[in-house]
Amino acid sequence: MFVGREKELSDLNSRYDRGSFEFAVIYGRRRVGKTTLINEFVKDKECIVYTATETNEKQNLTDISQSIYALSDEFKGSNAVFDSFRDAFETVFRMGERRRIVFVIDEYPYLAECSKGLSSVLQLCIDKYKDTSKIFLILCGSSMSFMENQVMGYKSPLYGRRTCQYKIRPFDFFETASFYSRFKSNDLAVIYGITGGIPLYLSMMNDKKSVEQNIKQNFLTPNAYLYEEPQNLIKQECRDASQYNSIISAIASGATRVSEICSKAGIDSSLTSNYLSKLIGLGIVKRETAFGAKNDKKPIYTIEDLMFRFWYRFVQDNTSIINRGLADVVYNKIEPYLTEFMGSVFEEICIQYMWRQLINGKSDIQFTDIGRWWGSDPRTKQQAEIDIVGSAGTTMIFGECKWRNEKTDVSVLNALIDKSGIFSVNDKVYYLFSKSGYTKGCLEKAESMENVTLVTYNDIIQSL
Repeated sequence: MFVGREKELSDLNSRYDRGSFEFAVIYGRRRVGKTTLINEFVKDKECIVYTATETNEKQNLTDISQSIYALSDEFKGSNAVFDSFRDAFETVFRMGERRRIVFVIDEYPYLAECSKGLSSVLQLCIDKYKDTSKIFLILCGSSMSFMENQVMGYKSPLYGRRTCQYKIRPFDFFETASFYSRFKSNDLAVIYGITGGIPLYLSMMNDKKSVEQNIKQNFLTPNAYLYEEPQNLIKQECRDASQYNSIISAIASGATRVSEICSKAGIDSSLTSNYLSKLIGLGIVKRETAFGAKNDKKPIYTIEDLMFRFWYRFVQDNTSIINRGLADVVYNKIEPYLTEFMGSVFEEICIQYMWRQLINGKSDIQFTDIGRWWGSDPRTKQQAEIDIVGSAGTTMIFGECKWRNEKTDVSVLNALIDKSGIFSVNDKVYYLFSKSGYTKGCLEKAESMENVTLVTYNDIIQSL
């Protein structure tokens, strides 16, 4: 069953109905649903869908030739191979002069890497036939850095040729929640936290079972798909898997600066930057700067993929126990720390909620940017962090998020107000987000101030 991606699918179909040449770029990390979206789009259309493989140029040319021949009766039963990719592409574009055809090259980075100059060949065909051919060309890839730089980047031969692009992202919390009807509200957040909103992983979670049962079944069983998923993805995408694994492990253990990562991973700093760039391109790691930072000379690196974050925190170090079939023992080790793990996940949910409220016209403040802040408090010379900081003209937003089983006390609001003093602005608004509600003292103080908004997790759930 196809779920989600309604906007992308609607836009693709709208462009298809125009009947003129289109060149779409679709990209995003593995398992995010790119191919599923494409398959849904082409299911009722005449199409050529070719998935490139990590093999040599000759094999890929042979395979793509068969995909093209299979569409046309004039080549029916042929085992011939085009002399070159240019011949193959020109044939497709000429076929498109007579009828509407969707031409998909999935995993385009594999094809481009085995055939140097391929993007230039495509560029020549596009320039030659774009005014006469009804081809709907789609290039799809999982290497985000490759697709952004080598396909859409200004140095690429294909620069300026695309008519649209779709960066397919993991589902957010609200989209994730729409997958299920039986999970308890708190469980929905945890399921989002352990899957990262990746459609394939979401499909493995059974809402007839508890979170504990789902974790045991999908992560803590030796034959489970997610038990080795991060390692398999790294091996599939990276040549020196052990080095990448060391870097991710270092970040998962708390190393955020390059120097810290190098030290914990035992990798030379001259190599680490390249490894980090690759992981960023795969959507596994992200490079962050504090909100409002005027330069990015001191970024931090965190694990962007929530499933990777969960796996490296709780599964990696317990593989020996898991392999002995002791899922209950491992879960008992995990359970006391799940609330702490969910702290950063809840921050992301809260930021998504604020954007959702703004988009739906329900926000009390029209902010233009929002993020996290960390740095030195000049008043105390100590490090400080603020979960949410945003700007709306001359007004600044400050927020704190608490995923705890107890109610949030007024001390949290007082601390947030105090930390906001780091910023020299007159207009400030405050947001508190709490899983379990607020104490009487916190409610009373918030009510006495006009610039404080208290949001419970239940409020977030009710906005679904």
